[in-house]
Amino acid sequence: MSQILEEVLAANGTYSENFGSKGDLTIPPARRFTILTCMDARLDPAKFAGLAEGDAHVIRNAGGRASDDAIRSLVISYKLLGTREWFVIHHTNCGMETFTDQIMRNLLANSLQTAKIDETGWHDVGSGGGATEAEFIDWLTIGEQAQSIYADVKRIRFHPLVSREIPIYGYLYDVKTGKLIEIPEATEIGRAS
Repeated sequence: MSQILEEVLAANGTYSENFGSKGDLTIPPARRFTILTCMDARLDPAKFAGLAEGDAHVIRNAGGRASDDAIRSLVISYKLLGTREWFVIHHTNCGMETFTDQIMRNLLANSLQTAKIDETGWHDVGSGGGATEAEFIDWLTIGEQAQSIYADVKRIRFHPLVSREIPIYGYLYDVKTGKLIEIPEATEIGRAS
């Protein structure tokens, strides 16, 4: 058993011993909102948004992007579970700003091993065993944060399965200060009607 697995199972044992009445929480989130944000380990939506278990839905992916799967989850969150407001929250110093689709495709074509980054960019340290399937994936990289937040809020707002009654807010989380910074043009395009 790996050390990480042991640590996770030990933490879960402690957590479950103090679980209390959390088993009685309802499926719909109590505060009726959803956050779409990045999977970056430096972001803790429960802390930066003041959440307790059962309060809100949190959807995470690389970059916090409005991918088809993120939109699928948002639609379920509203249609079946009653959320009424959505937040799109990207963050400063995001890894999705450090490469392009083509860089990712080239790295994966060469090898499936973990790549390394230095001052000159990304480098594949593996050899052989790559795959060209990466050519068919839109990696949703980020060129400029405010623009990507705007684009994601706009994509969600005008998606044919998204109700116009849902306000969608666009924010940037600053990893150096912990502050949420509104992207006004994103929130404006996400305004409910």
